[in-house]
Amino acid sequence: MADDLPTPAEFIRRELENRGLTQQDLAFALCVPAAAVSQIASGRRGISAEMACSLGAAFGMPAKDILGLQKAAELQAELAKAKGPSPAVAKNAKIISTYPVRKMVKRGWIDGDRKTFDQQLATFFDVDSVDEVPHLAHAGKKSGYSDVPPEQLAWMFRVKHIARETVVPPFSKKALRGALPKLKAMTVEPEEARHVPRLLSECGIRFVIVESLPGGKIDGVCFWLKNNTAPVIGMSLRFDRIDNFWFVLRHELEHVLRGDGKKSAIIDADLDAAGDHLPPEEIAANEASLDFCVPKAEMDSWIARKTPYFSERDLVGFARRLGVHPGLVAGQLRMRTGNFKLFSRYLAKVRFAVVQSAIVDGWGQIAPVTGTGIDR
Repeated sequence: MADDLPTPAEFIRRELENRGLTQQDLAFALCVPAAAVSQIASGRRGISAEMACSLGAAFGMPAKDILGLQKAAELQAELAKAKGPSPAVAKNAKIISTYPVRKMVKRGWIDGDRKTFDQQLATFFDVDSVDEVPHLAHAGKKSGYSDVPPEQLAWMFRVKHIARETVVPPFSKKALRGALPKLKAMTVEPEEARHVPRLLSECGIRFVIVESLPGGKIDGVCFWLKNNTAPVIGMSLRFDRIDNFWFVLRHELEHVLRGDGKKSAIIDADLDAAGDHLPPEEIAANEASLDFCVPKAEMDSWIARKTPYFSERDLVGFARRLGVHPGLVAGQLRMRTGNFKLFSRYLAKVRFAVVQSAIVDGWGQIAPVTGTGIDR
C-alpha cells in the first residue's frame, strides 16, 4: 500500500477531526451503535460495502474510494504475512533475461533440471559458481568477456567444450602453410568443402561447427587449448554461401597463423559487414581472406575494366581463370559495389558438403560432450 494512503481507521479519525465531530456524532449520522464506529476507528473492524456507502454519503465522497482503502489495508495485511520471494527468483529472472536458456536446453548444451541448473550453468562457463558466470557476476567480479554479447559467449563456450574432446595430431604451422594451396584448390566447387575438416585435422587444428543461437550474429572464433599449443577454429555457417564460408575460414586460419587468440578468444561477428577502426589482427585476417578468395590486384583490375557493366559471361570467365567458384568473385563484387542483388544465383550453398565430415552441433544434431575433456 502506498505510504500516503491512509488505513480506514486513520481515514475516519482524520475526517472527524477535520469536521470537528466525535465518533458519537458519526454513529448518530450513520444510524449505527457508537461501538460500531469505535471498532472501525480503532482498526478492530473493517469497512463493508454497505458501510462504505453510508460513510460516502456522510462525508460527501464516492463510496468506492472509501472501500478502496479497505481493500488496500487487507492487501497490506496479506503481504505482511507472506514469507516473501525466494532469493533465487531474482537470480533466475536475471539468468533467463541474459542468456537464451530455453534454447540452450533445447540444443542439449545444458540440462533443464532445476535442482542442478545453477551448477550446470557454472560448469558450462568454466566457473565455480553461477554467481561468477559472465554477465551475471557482480560488478566487482566482471570477467574478460564483459563486452561479448551473451548469445555469442554461450556459442563460444559450446565450441570450447566440443573442441576439448576432439583428438588431432600436434599443431604444425608449417603443415598449415602447406595446406593453404590445397584449400585454395577446393574453392572451385561447393562439394570440395567436404575435405576441409580432414585437412585441418591433419594440421593439428580442432575444427568445430556449431549453429549460432538466435540473435548471435556470430561467424567464427579462434582460441587455443593445451597451454596455447592447440588451436581451435569454430564456425557457425550462419550464412550458407560459398563466398562467406571461404572468407570466414581463411580469416580464422590467419588468426591461427599469427598466433592470435592465445590471451583471449578472438570472436568474429558480422564479418560480412564493413568495419572502421579495426584492430591490426582483424585487418590482417581480412586482407588474407580477400586475397585468398580473389587476389586484390586481380579484382581491382577486373572491376576497372568491366565497370559499370558486369555480365555473367565475364564473371564466369574471370572465376575460371582464377580457378575459383564464380560465387567467390560474386561475393567480393557485391561487397565492393554495395549492390547485393548482383549474381545471387552463384552464391552456392556449402553446408551440405562441410557437415559430411565435420564435428557438427546444430540443425538437429547434438555433438556428444562427456565433460571429461581438458584444455591443459
